[in-house]
Amino acid sequence: MSELHSSVAESFSLTQGGPLYRLHLRFGHAHEERARVLRRALLAVVVTWLPLLVLSIIQGVAYGKQLQIPFLRDFAVNVRFLVALPILILAESSIDHEWRLLVVHFLKSGLVKEPDLPSFEAAIGRVTRLRDSVLPEAIIAAVAYALFLFGSHTELLMGNATNWHTLRFGSNSGLTLAGWWFNLISTPFFRFLLLRWLWRMFLWALFLWCVSRINLNLVATHSDLAAGLGFLSLGQKRFSPIVFAGGAVVASQVGNAIAYNGATLAGMRSVIFGYGIVAVLLLILPLFVTTPVLIKTKSQALLSYGALVTSHNQSFAAKWIDGHAPQGDEILGNPDPSSLIDLGSSFQVVQQMKRVPINKSTLTTLIVAAALPMVPLIVLVTPADKLMRAVLKMLL
Repeated sequence: MSELHSSVAESFSLTQGGPLYRLHLRFGHAHEERARVLRRALLAVVVTWLPLLVLSIIQGVAYGKQLQIPFLRDFAVNVRFLVALPILILAESSIDHEWRLLVVHFLKSGLVKEPDLPSFEAAIGRVTRLRDSVLPEAIIAAVAYALFLFGSHTELLMGNATNWHTLRFGSNSGLTLAGWWFNLISTPFFRFLLLRWLWRMFLWALFLWCVSRINLNLVATHSDLAAGLGFLSLGQKRFSPIVFAGGAVVASQVGNAIAYNGATLAGMRSVIFGYGIVAVLLLILPLFVTTPVLIKTKSQALLSYGALVTSHNQSFAAKWIDGHAPQGDEILGNPDPSSLIDLGSSFQVVQQMKRVPINKSTLTTLIVAAALPMVPLIVLVTPADKLMRAVLKMLL
């Protein structure tokens, strides 16, 4: 079977498009994509974190003991804009490259047959048009700012601790200059990036749904136990940096609550585990759009392979069990038992076929990425003797 090629598939991208991307491209057209991403990450830090530092120094809320949480001791804000935010931008290149490889693999693997190539390219075109639309990013920006208008103007889990966000004048209080920048520029921008990643995940899920409606050349006996769609799990594994970035934000906010608001690690377990569960579920959710076609493929294969196994086994029994084998034939060295085993193994593969093309390796990677930022937090809040006893118990 000749391998299909498509320039549309080979140029697939969910990050290289949209109003904000085109705006940045206008100011950085001379740079290659990887350099552009690096430049955007640096610019984002300069816009979101650096003004907070300068303004907090000017108003005397950057350090010192007059506040419980001065700017430079605020774990949440520094981790968010110096660690998580750059990761959200730098991850674009690797994730987009992986998505492109997965799209092309539909053609290389023979899952899409030549008569269905126009439908496959139409699915790409539909997703691309949505990616380039102004309305989705405008809605995302509006939501990012709406959370400021109707939500809290300080970090979560801070409680009543005095912090760099506000200046207190007796019974009155007001936002500092850094607090205003945090609420009007830094936080909405960070939320915009997070929500845009959710939008891209939706676009990927839409693409998979459109492709799953094409007459794919699925094989129920494929060794990936997903009829040939097991490769899609690799795309979700690439999201581990995004999961890590979110975990770093959660860990830093929990760190604030423990350090400045009297919270305990045990009391914050629901927040930590809740994030891990939600993050992993969100990332494997796009793969569930292929579940209907996998269920249909498995149901049809169970019937067709079941009938074939039954027919073959009946013939085998008639020949070797009921004594109808030709005179002189011996079962030793005969290929019949081997074919019986091979066909039975194929039927077992069909029985074990998964309804979602996700593997343990991807799940493990995502769980580790969510848990990794919590390790420094656990080490910092756990007494050294208790931590040492726990390590020795695991080793011995």
